[in-house]
Amino acid sequence: MAPLPSLRYDELREPSRADLPEHSVMLTLEEKDTLDQVLTAGGLSRRDSARLTTEFGKSIDLRRLRPGHLLRFHYDRSGTVDAVQMKVTGWGEVSAIRTADGFEIQAEPADVRTVETTVSATINRSLYEALRETGESPQIAQQLIDIFQWDIDFFELRQGDSFTLVVPKQYAGGDAVGYGPILAARFTHRGTTYEAFRHEQDGRPGFYAATGAPLRKQFLKAPLKFPRLTSGFTKKRFHPVLKYFRPHYGVDYGAPIGTPVMSTADGVVVEARYSPGEGNFIRVRHSSRIDTCYLHLSRFAKGVKKGTQVTQGDVIGYVGMTGLATGPHLDYRVSEAGKWLDPLKLKSITPDPLRGSSLRQFRANVARLEPKLTAPAATVADAAKPQRALF
Repeated sequence: MAPLPSLRYDELREPSRADLPEHSVMLTLEEKDTLDQVLTAGGLSRRDSARLTTEFGKSIDLRRLRPGHLLRFHYDRSGTVDAVQMKVTGWGEVSAIRTADGFEIQAEPADVRTVETTVSATINRSLYEALRETGESPQIAQQLIDIFQWDIDFFELRQGDSFTLVVPKQYAGGDAVGYGPILAARFTHRGTTYEAFRHEQDGRPGFYAATGAPLRKQFLKAPLKFPRLTSGFTKKRFHPVLKYFRPHYGVDYGAPIGTPVMSTADGVVVEARYSPGEGNFIRVRHSSRIDTCYLHLSRFAKGVKKGTQVTQGDVIGYVGMTGLATGPHLDYRVSEAGKWLDPLKLKSITPDPLRGSSLRQFRANVARLEPKLTAPAATVADAAKPQRALF
């Protein structure tokens, strides 16, 4: 084979603009970039960039722009930008084509649709990590916690616990943009499986077991989202401040100052004040016999005072260390007819189950959803509608 001819360095030259065919360049919106900066970096003059920013702003709220959004610049043979196309995740695309008078703007909002999706995972480290590993957003986690909060202590989840849920997943084109409310869920915790199905009763959504019994109990298991028990109910405990033994008629939950404290049941605030021992405390009356107390609060929630009506799960105050307390915690107490009860042994009362036509409607929904809790989880790829390429 004949040797390749040698090429002298001085024979090499940079290609001129005229040597380049029509071509495109893609730029990504980075952290702290403005649209004007990216348009200028793509080859537009400052005047054209300012004009195009204004024109794009007429089609899309520019506050929606986030790092990672793509811009495609098309150049003619002379090297002039003759078109710009921008893809806005979760919204669609907007294009600008150069004309003799400026730019013609073409907006293409993506079709928005909802796909009922099954998500299933086993917990190895945390609920949030398990959801991430499935490719789903951890924002579903709070929905799961809200559904099963009466039966599962989510601070005590174990490796090997698992869950499956059916949730409407919202798409704009091929981009997943959010979720609707969970429709059905199954959670296995420490070998016990719990199920929940969403149903609206008198316009109020709630979750029920397959039998039609509501999951919502009269009392939450704890007044904090992620409780950490530090001291239990006892007739004799050494008080860390007073330095002598005396009864402790509540349970203590350790938590950082400012952690929201919830009312564990519907009721009315009968006290919200300060005392030297209890610090800032709230007492809620739930019936003619049962009260709950929340001690050592840093402050009360806005609007909470004597006479305030509260609903189960409402934030009524925030964890603190006021009164006789050596560290930030909540002392939670329950009394019946003046007698202190152990909150951890409280037998919660379940509201009435569904009946009549409401129960029949619910059962039909369970029959539709229950098979999905045992079916393989749908993948994002199955759910997402193919979208034409940006380039």
